[in-house]
Order: sequence, then C-alpha cells, then structure tokens
Amino acid sequence: MSLIHALVARDSTILAEHQAGKRNFSQATEKILSKIPPNDSKLTYVWEEFLFHYISEGGLTYLVMADDSAGRRMPFAFLADLQRKFAGAPSSSASSDTPAHGLQGSFGPVIAALMHTYNTAPPEDELARAQTELNQVKNIMVQNVEQILSRGERIELLVDKTDVMAGQATAFRRGARNVRRQMWWRNTKIMALCVLVGLVFLWIFIAQFCGAGLNQCGAKKSPPEDPPAS
Repeated sequence: MSLIHALVARDSTILAEHQAGKRNFSQATEKILSKIPPNDSKLTYVWEEFLFHYISEGGLTYLVMADDSAGRRMPFAFLADLQRKFAGAPSSSASSDTPAHGLQGSFGPVIAALMHTYNTAPPEDELARAQTELNQVKNIMVQNVEQILSRGERIELLVDKTDVMAGQATAFRRGARNVRRQMWWRNTKIMALCVLVGLVFLWIFIAQFCGAGLNQCGAKKSPPEDPPAS
C-alpha cells in the first residue's frame, strides 16, 4: 500500500480525511499541518519511513502520507487530482465556514475512492505519459531513419548503375565514332580505287585508237598536193 493517509484541511482544521491503514497517524498529521506555512507552497516532510506530501493553495491544504517506496511523482499526482475534485465539489464553496470534519460525510468517500484507485491502479501521470510518447516518437524516428538509410542505399545503387550506364554509353559513342571513321576511310579508298580503275579502262579504250602514247590521235592527215602543171 503506497498511500496511507490523505486529507483536506483549511489552515490547521481538517475538513475531510481517509486513512487506509490500521495505524493511527492523526497526531503526526496534525503536527505536520501546524508546520505548513500560510503562503502557497508544495513540499515533502520526512517522518520515520514515511513521507508527508502536501500542496497548500488559497488557504486549503491537500496532504497525503505515503511510503518512501512511492517516491514523489505519484503522490503529488494524487494531490493534484484531489485538489481538482475538491474544487469541483459543491461543498467546497462553503468550506470557509465548515467546522472540523464537517465535510467528512460528503468528501471523505471521494478521498477513499481516489486513494483506492492510486493504490491499486494508479493512472499514468503526465511525465510518464510524456516519456511514453517520447519513446514512441523515438521509435518512429528510428524507423524513419532506417527507411531513409535503406532508401539511401538504394539511391547509391541506382547512382552506381547510372554511372556504369553512362560509362557504357560513352564507350559506345567512342566506338561508334571509330566505326564511322573506319567506314569513311574504307569508302574513300573504294571510291579512289573505282576512279583509278575507271581511268585505266578509259586509257585502254582510247589507246586502241590513238596508240599507247595517245599521240596518233593528235596528228591530222594533210591532203595530197596537186601535181605541178606542165
């Protein structure tokens, strides 16, 4: 059992309280109430193996006695919840005129039910809830980072493949230029050979009529001279 004794008091006057254990701590709680300053404050007193946590605000004091093992976070979460419930209760507006234990019948069961809830299944406090949400966000971020890293690896593989393809394309273009150059020289040689062969055939054809030196076609036959008159 973590929460043992809880109460709501006005100054040093206890308005309502509930004690979960069999041991009576009334003398200790009254002594603690007498030590609480009149200004708004929030503090923890240590007594033996027990801790007295309280919230004092607006002349009202919300106090809970708890085991040392309960720490501070859960008891103060209980006190904040107790303060909200008391502020929302109809009897809280008339608490300034209420005698000692005047709200025991109406608000004592509320304290008892709230203590039972925190002792059996305490609700998750804001800090623990924030820590849980932070862990969830961290897990999501880790997953996102892993996805980004894996996607980065895929991008690197794609870049590598692109570089390889670019290198292959460059080699292909270089090879194509070499092939075009070789084909051009081959065509040029074939054309030159064809021209040479044509000139040879033309020379052979003309040589049949003009001689091998082609000089017989240039000389014209002069007409025969007339005999002299007698």
